[in-house]
Amino acid sequence: MVTIAFVGAGSVEFTRQLLRDVLSFPELADVTISLHDVDAERLEVAAALARLAGGAHVRASLSRREALEGADVVVNMVAIGGHAATLTDFDVPESFGLRQTIGDTLGIGGIFRGLRTFPFLDVLAADVLAVCPDAWLLNYTNPMAMNIQYLATVAPRLKVAGLCHSVHWTIHDLSALVGVPHDEVDFLSAGVNHQAWILRWQHEGRDLYPALDAAIAADPELARRVRVDLYRRFGFYPTETSEHSSEYVPWYLRHQSEVERLRLPVRDYATISAENVATYEKTRAALAAGDPPPPLSDDAVEYAPQVIHSLVTGQQRTIQVNVANHGLISNLPDGAAVEVPATLDRLGVHPHRVGALPRQLAALNRSFLDVVDLTVAAAVEGDPGHVRHAALCDPATAAALTVTQIDDLVAAMTAAHGDLLPAALRGA
Repeated sequence: MVTIAFVGAGSVEFTRQLLRDVLSFPELADVTISLHDVDAERLEVAAALARLAGGAHVRASLSRREALEGADVVVNMVAIGGHAATLTDFDVPESFGLRQTIGDTLGIGGIFRGLRTFPFLDVLAADVLAVCPDAWLLNYTNPMAMNIQYLATVAPRLKVAGLCHSVHWTIHDLSALVGVPHDEVDFLSAGVNHQAWILRWQHEGRDLYPALDAAIAADPELARRVRVDLYRRFGFYPTETSEHSSEYVPWYLRHQSEVERLRLPVRDYATISAENVATYEKTRAALAAGDPPPPLSDDAVEYAPQVIHSLVTGQQRTIQVNVANHGLISNLPDGAAVEVPATLDRLGVHPHRVGALPRQLAALNRSFLDVVDLTVAAAVEGDPGHVRHAALCDPATAAALTVTQIDDLVAAMTAAHGDLLPAALRGA
């Protein structure tokens, strides 16, 4: 039976959600779950929750290589530096006057989250290739595009797919908004993670965009969101939340009037991260007292269990994946991490060729990917100058700060994250 290794299993709520979805498939009832984390307490909490789920064979190890032994699928959900590093990603830029909402994908927060994750990806890739070279590595860790492009560059033999639920929930919510059943909708989405686009969206052959236009016209409050503003100006709906989307362009967060008009919650992810810590503490306390853990959300839907089920059973299904661009989107850079549809089956994950994006969408994606490319290059080449280049080219950062302020911010972030960064970049 299939063995699934969860790396970063101390993200206990996410581990619980994935395990629940895995065990919802009768064909996976006998699965082996191998849990790994570097935090012994969190690992034990995750193991206890996995055993409560029932059905699966559960093992746990503080040794990553031991946890990877025999794995058919490796799920990565590691957050290097945890809550403390997340607060640094917000607090230091804020002291320079730079607003962020999520800070995990692009911008100064995304750049440094990527830089502190890359050293871990180096050792994870080496261990997978040594211990379970035929396993699929399914990555959930952000910044998704940076991590996928980095892995494709340093470990091209790995079988890697990045998974994110943003497209699923965008289509789900838009379909509810226009009053059509989500499971009856046909759509095509492509671009980059957190900045992909709904290129086609239909119900029984009928284009649903006119219905969306009517819904927006009928409710002025809908227009007070970044993703709706982007849709109205660029012609296609973006697949990530307004909080995320605001950080990838230069027009919104720098202006207090736009923050208010578009109801942007500055420092939103800092609050979410603190809530995640509180949820973990509540779960740990419940287990220690012999009480049931807090209930999971009923509507969580993740792609990894679907990938695993298709690998085991051969059932074909289509999901969105993040992979290196080799002829998939013709007007985005070769080798860049892109998000496209993919077919799943027993043989693996098969990305679809989409062709060219509309020019205006590709232009925004290229701006996004320039920051990704420079951040990856900084680590691969050991060049701290590229860290500054990435920050200077980042749209939201460049819109808010002078070049001298950006240089000083990069130096301050480098000092604050210290040993979490690649050694060659600590003098950035």
